[in-house]
Amino acid sequence: MAGIDQPSPWWSPARHADRKPFLMARGAITKGLRAWFDEQGFAEAETGILQVSPGNETHLHAPRTELTGGDGTRALRYLRTSPEFAAKKLLAAGEDKIFEFARVFRDRERGDLHLPEFTMLEWYRANAAYDAIMADTIVVIAHAAQATGIGQFSFRGRITDPFAEPELLTVATAFERFAGIDLLATVADGEGDRRALAEASKSRVRIADDDTWSDIFSKVLVEHIEPNLGQGCLTVLFEYPVPEAALARAKASDPRVAERFEVYACGVELANGFGELTDAAEQRRRFAQAMDEKARRYGERYPLDEDFLQAVAVMPQASGVALGFERLVMLASGALRVDQVVWTPPAGEA
Repeated sequence: MAGIDQPSPWWSPARHADRKPFLMARGAITKGLRAWFDEQGFAEAETGILQVSPGNETHLHAPRTELTGGDGTRALRYLRTSPEFAAKKLLAAGEDKIFEFARVFRDRERGDLHLPEFTMLEWYRANAAYDAIMADTIVVIAHAAQATGIGQFSFRGRITDPFAEPELLTVATAFERFAGIDLLATVADGEGDRRALAEASKSRVRIADDDTWSDIFSKVLVEHIEPNLGQGCLTVLFEYPVPEAALARAKASDPRVAERFEVYACGVELANGFGELTDAAEQRRRFAQAMDEKARRYGERYPLDEDFLQAVAVMPQASGVALGFERLVMLASGALRVDQVVWTPPAGEA
């Protein structure tokens, strides 16, 4: 029995009744979006959760487990942080439009907008420019709002109309407008100039001696840019500097930036999309660099998925996006936290 100062278990009828309207909204959104993807000719994929590599970004952390074979041999596996590797293998196999409501896992993450286990709605179009996926994302968000009948999103005093024309804003423009920083002046030859960005940002954020260019970029983004995004209407923040490209290709007309975008509502990041990189050698270089930094910071590194890198070399040109489904449901249902829109909370939590 719960103590007098402790909340009742999540499964108590009274607490479940409080959550039930949000869960019904989740179901309505899921049904509506599945219908939209079907109308657009997408195939729904269901890819594996246990992976050789969970992803190779510096600050992503994944739970791990060990599998034992019939002969007693043991193999280390990770719970994926995204279905991206598997989805791109399917593109290499010949699929041209796929989507997945994927269960994914992130260690070291918990808060009003973070869960260690959550659903990523991810979809890909082969032979499509990334502005096509960008347009998809705006439509998907509007369909979620339609499914619940909500007129506007609201979160921590910020309001967004999901049906209004979105604001299109380059990252460079956002840094100039909200932080007074000429961001692209600190990018050259595919690398960030740490000294230049530190000098330009020193009056805006606290900078540690071991902060990298990416660390400083992230501090400015979180403290000065993101709170101003998705106010009144959705914001599409695009053309990320190439040091922040991750798995995106560089823009042909300006190699300082990448074909990467994020969509914000009420200051909340909802989606992260790419014009996908198909240069396997460049992808390997980026992964190796990220794992070197991960080892320096956290004392661990994740293996490279060699099967994935082989698939990248033969996959078609494509674009894709990952959308945090619980965050979208939270905004479209009027919930205050993402844990209100999941059927059961993380294991071991009330």
